[in-house]
Amino acid sequence: MGGTLIKCAVTDLGIQWVGWVLAATFRTEKFYDLAGSGTFILLANLSRIWGGASQTRQKVQTGLVTAWGLRLGTFLFMRILKDGHDRRFHNVRDSPGTFFIYWTVQAVWIFLTLLPTLMLNTEKRNVPLGMRDYIGWTVWGIGFATQTIADQQKWLFKSNPDNAGKFIQSGLWAYSRHPNYFGEILQWSGLWLSASSVMHGYQYVSLGSPLFVWFLLRYVSGVPILEKQAVKRWGSEPAFQDYIRNTPLLWPWPKI
Repeated sequence: MGGTLIKCAVTDLGIQWVGWVLAATFRTEKFYDLAGSGTFILLANLSRIWGGASQTRQKVQTGLVTAWGLRLGTFLFMRILKDGHDRRFHNVRDSPGTFFIYWTVQAVWIFLTLLPTLMLNTEKRNVPLGMRDYIGWTVWGIGFATQTIADQQKWLFKSNPDNAGKFIQSGLWAYSRHPNYFGEILQWSGLWLSASSVMHGYQYVSLGSPLFVWFLLRYVSGVPILEKQAVKRWGSEPAFQDYIRNTPLLWPWPKI
């Protein structure tokens, strides 16, 4: 297991640093997310090859990571091509040093998030499929559907000229201010639950994967940035103030 994890970590870091060199040279962030999702897919499949994974659980886990990466990576790449920029990188793309930190943090995010899958794909014990697997895959499916639908709803909303200057509060966005992030957390939680079926001892430290995803989105790179931007743009509007008061920040809650 240790050898495969080290190879995955080195591959991960190497890809992100090469990406940084190219991004800093051309002063662009357009392939940042694409490189991230592509690395997820590559490492999931390489770990299965290097670890000799051939069990059903390992094949399903790798397939679900691949499906997530293909869907989200394509969506984010299309979005940045349409928008022409990513607001996260304002005042960053022209600073190679700061840009390097962003690419290195992405490498850490990829490895920590993918850790349960990497551990699973190096596991030789063949534990029969059980309830944790089926529940985990179901949770992943709900998360995948939630994120996909939320992203599509926002894409269509922003593509409508009649909605220029407005904020979305319909569809899944009526039940959570960040339903796409809620879906993301569900997916990695489900994958950890399935992978935990064969875990033992120190391997349970990989529970940090879904917790890390939640912490990152809730307190670092996701919710705080978008909430600050939203308040700056619509904070004085009564409709937005009402939306903030009556709509959960992350975890959705049906309106009565």
